Amino acid sequence: MALAAAAERGRGGLGVLRRLQWNQVQRFVKWASTIGGHSIGKILIANRGEIACRVMRTAKKMGVKSVAVYSEADRNSMHVAMADEAYCIGPAPSQQSYLAMEKILQVAKVSAAQAVHPGYGFLSENTEFAELCKQQGIIFIGPPSSAIRDMGIKSTSKAIMSAAGVPVVEGYHGEDQSDECLKEQAKRIGYPVMIKAVRGGGGKGMRIAHSEKEFLDQLESARREAKKSFNDDAMLIEKFVDNPRHVEVQVFGDQHGNAVYLFERDCSVQRRHQKIIEEAPGPGINPEVRKRLGEATVKAAKAVNYVGAGTVEFIMDSQHNFYFMEMNTRLQVEHPVTEMITGTDLVEWQLRVAAGEKIPLKQEEILLQGHAFEARIYAEDPNNNFMPGAGPLLHLSTPPADRFTRIETGVRQGDEVSVHYDPMIAKLVVWAEDRPAALRKLRYSLHQYNIVGLSTNIDFLLSLSGHPQFEAGNVHTNFIPQHHDELFPTKKATPHEVMCQAALGLILKEKMLTDAFRDQSEDKFSPFASSTGRRINICYTRKLSLLDGENIVDVAVSYNQDGSYKMQIQDKTFLISGEMLNEGDSLYLRSSVNGTVCKAKLVILDNTIYLFFPEGSAQIGLPVPKYLSAVSSGGEQSGAVAPMTGTVEKVFVKAGDKVQAGDPLMVMIAMKMEHTIRAPKAGVIKKVNFQEGAQANRHAPLVEFMEEEAKSK
Repeated sequence: MALAAAAERGRGGLGVLRRLQWNQVQRFVKWASTIGGHSIGKILIANRGEIACRVMRTAKKMGVKSVAVYSEADRNSMHVAMADEAYCIGPAPSQQSYLAMEKILQVAKVSAAQAVHPGYGFLSENTEFAELCKQQGIIFIGPPSSAIRDMGIKSTSKAIMSAAGVPVVEGYHGEDQSDECLKEQAKRIGYPVMIKAVRGGGGKGMRIAHSEKEFLDQLESARREAKKSFNDDAMLIEKFVDNPRHVEVQVFGDQHGNAVYLFERDCSVQRRHQKIIEEAPGPGINPEVRKRLGEATVKAAKAVNYVGAGTVEFIMDSQHNFYFMEMNTRLQVEHPVTEMITGTDLVEWQLRVAAGEKIPLKQEEILLQGHAFEARIYAEDPNNNFMPGAGPLLHLSTPPADRFTRIETGVRQGDEVSVHYDPMIAKLVVWAEDRPAALRKLRYSLHQYNIVGLSTNIDFLLSLSGHPQFEAGNVHTNFIPQHHDELFPTKKATPHEVMCQAALGLILKEKMLTDAFRDQSEDKFSPFASSTGRRINICYTRKLSLLDGENIVDVAVSYNQDGSYKMQIQDKTFLISGEMLNEGDSLYLRSSVNGTVCKAKLVILDNTIYLFFPEGSAQIGLPVPKYLSAVSSGGEQSGAVAPMTGTVEKVFVKAGDKVQAGDPLMVMIAMKMEHTIRAPKAGVIKKVNFQEGAQANRHAPLVEFMEEEAKSK
């Protein structure tokens, strides 16, 4: 991938490429001999989805067999299909499957796997699991349990880092977890403060308290989410650095006391304290700061005798001063950008180091080449506070993968994004010679990533990556709130030209169906097998009603004798012609609108026309008859509804309670996140439809209010 790019970088690039390729050959020969001497011929991947598939690809490349585990919800998933063997370990909830340590280790024994790769999330930073693997003679592909324990508990890690000379941010990491103590410490540190789960990660169990008034509510919320995610609700308090950068450094250690850094990644642009787009190296970071970051990271790793892949995360202020935040004792989601700029395979390094080898490269041999971006593609609605979603991937097409473009995913067209797990669909990773070129490549590839069936953040990623401040590299963790108005502009009406293209696509799709019917029919002249609109002595005009959001747009379509169309919307007239093109598994519409020719991917599903253009996308609806919409909606509900499918974690109200608008009614857990459902209006609760522990589908009425007439009696 990134290795081959060296050949295209001008003078000296080919020499770098050949040297790195020769190193790879030497390492492969060494690994082959290690397999014979050691016993790693089969690994179990204790994970699912994208990361499980990622590990399997490298395992296959190295001739190592892979064993998958899966929940009942993942029976037909991509990682199960890719594995050499696969075993079901329980129901969909992760506590009963992917977090069930004994079940996973039993599979390792039955399958005769010599090692376990935990991926990220789930058990990847679980001290008990790493220790159990060691006790049962199974290689844990990760650091020793002592390092996971020391660095996984944030209060302990801060003390170790401070003693090792790594700068740390001011905070409270003590044993006293009473509300009074934590509130007093927050007051001492000074608001705003960050409330963080001691065993946290991935933004779970993390809240910001801007004032003393909201501290206890945020603390309770963080505790609930931490308990659900990590089975531990211990908290720490830290000073919140305003508009910081989130810069992390990839580190690698081996069993021989060696440690190296593979440069930094900038992960500043986040929503809900979770990363959304990452890049390497960090924009604007000079070589001197880069070296100091790397040296601090190696110092941190050696302080805990670290082995394997890890990431040290820093908060960086506007003056490029940096402070230790935490260490992730696992492979990170965003590790591909590091691989792209260093020409390495970090999963391969993990397997080699776990087998007892030294780190494949010395520090001076690790070269930084070019720039890479990773965009995380999620099933979520950015316009609804990035609410996660679930559902089927009815249509899924991606940009072609090549040496400079990686599609890291665990789903295929027809698969379903499950409510039980993280809503990430894929990671789009690109590389180019410099940051501007890589950013152009990212945007070009995002335009080619087309999904139908659920809401995604692709359009938002395009808006974000095209923002002038992002293009300039002026990134920080408050980037999205600061530029909210530009990133979420008021939706404009779809141009009439696009509405005409949607109408043309609908007409040509109808023609395809009637042509297919005619070919199968014995009556080639049947009027039921014609959609040409041809009439004797008259010009046929047809009225099409389309939906642009909630607005109905009427299109008057006149069928011309030469196969073209005249379309009129309000007082504007357009001359339209075009054809359908089948390219691979996709259908394209090539059209001419008043002489301007363009090509768009066309998908028509569930009363909706989807058009994907090189410069953007459009979603045009077809009105549903009132008698059908009334049946499907089940009538109007007066109350609070579930914003997504999930489990009711806590219920705050009962029938007869009076509430004000904004009062909390319930807490739901979905996609490993906590969501508070609040009263949409003031009123009296008539009925609570779901109790704690129940699962509610999206748009299900959770709470019903008494009608105004009933209250007045």
